[in-house]
Amino acid sequence: MKPSLQLKLSQHLALTPQLQQSIRLLQLSTIELEQELEKYLQDNPLLEREEDEYATPPLPSNTPESTRDAERSESEAPEPQPSADEESWLGEEGGSYASASGSFDDDDNDFQDVQAATTSLREHLSWQLGLMNLPDRDRTLVQCLIDALDDDGYLSQSLEELAESLPPELEIEPEELQIALKHLQCFDPTGVGARNAQECLALQLQALPADETRILALKIVREHLDLLAGRDFVKIKKLLGSDDDALRGAQTLIRSLNPRPGAQYAALDARYITPDVVVRKIRGQWTVSINSDAYPRLRINSLYAQILSRQRGSGLSGQLQEARWLIKNVQQRFETILRVAQSIVDRQRQFFDHGEVAMRPLVLREIADILGLHESTVSRVTTQKYMATPRGIFELKYFFGSHVATEAGGACSATAIRALIKQLVGAEDPKKPLSDSQISEVLGQQGIVVARRTIAKYREALNIPPVKLRKTL
Repeated sequence: MKPSLQLKLSQHLALTPQLQQSIRLLQLSTIELEQELEKYLQDNPLLEREEDEYATPPLPSNTPESTRDAERSESEAPEPQPSADEESWLGEEGGSYASASGSFDDDDNDFQDVQAATTSLREHLSWQLGLMNLPDRDRTLVQCLIDALDDDGYLSQSLEELAESLPPELEIEPEELQIALKHLQCFDPTGVGARNAQECLALQLQALPADETRILALKIVREHLDLLAGRDFVKIKKLLGSDDDALRGAQTLIRSLNPRPGAQYAALDARYITPDVVVRKIRGQWTVSINSDAYPRLRINSLYAQILSRQRGSGLSGQLQEARWLIKNVQQRFETILRVAQSIVDRQRQFFDHGEVAMRPLVLREIADILGLHESTVSRVTTQKYMATPRGIFELKYFFGSHVATEAGGACSATAIRALIKQLVGAEDPKKPLSDSQISEVLGQQGIVVARRTIAKYREALNIPPVKLRKTL
């Protein structure tokens, strides 16, 4: 085959550096945006922050063309990460959507910070050890046990394994560690140094004044804790020969104990969220505005700009253009967030008035069609962007969800159904809790057709235990 030259015409989309930057800034969270801007501020001397702390963000443009550049991107967008609350150790009902709750006053935009523990569990225990009159060898062994505790205050390693891990020349016997453990288990918080939850609860009960309720509770913890966790009260009464009142008192006492005694000293991994937008009701209308604390105020350094105006061809001209692009793209990012957030609020007005039970079905495509944006753009805007409302702080993606058909031919939001399930379970008789089938029937009577399997899926998502574990005496 002879070599030859061929011409071929084709079309493809080329993303300019400015457009690439616009897409990147759009998908960043507020914290990630601040980190990104810090890099630009360090690398570009023509870019600086405004010193006026009272400056307000510029008003968004009403023209849809100002945000359409950001939609020319790949159709793939990151999926929202679901959150789940931790279920308590005896199967109590968990929480709901993991967002801040409480009121949001129009005149108060302050959000309380989470204070992390200043004293660790090991420091607290070592301080107590220093107050004890123990021989140096015993003191050293107790300190070894303290260092081996996990964040909940449990000793996960066996004494034999700890003895083997210590230097051989010390000739430590497991019996010596057993004595050291007895010392440790007398420390505050009560229950620290336990090998499992059963021992932890037993240590706390032993520290209480002796009475009939405490004796029964200790016997249940030592011998029948699995039956208590499974709500098999009939079998417990049969095995222990106790009546309902005695068993109820012992159960209440056990529930008052702390199965994680060291958790109160664990350093909190505080996650700070700065809402991108704020929702308020003004003259009867729910209105969205940019949160000024989240809006970065950038400008061109006037001194360098004057120098460039007098010296054409300077090497800083490219950085001047980059600075202008960045300022424009940051403003465009917040304009797009504001437009999408207002559109969401307009379609979820009932939620803001009445709560989760009034949430309507909503998909990304609906918002995209209304605003003339690409669906992937809406997905980027709603990911890791937060809205402060009178009902709490929510990620924008929270307002989107699937739907379930109703008998009237309409649709009900999955979020609303979960809220209804939570209400029904919260109002049920603890002695006769509702099964998934019964919840399905109750919703059916309200015109909402939901299968039992769907009820079970939503109930598990809410960390609500099954009917057997919700039953009490």
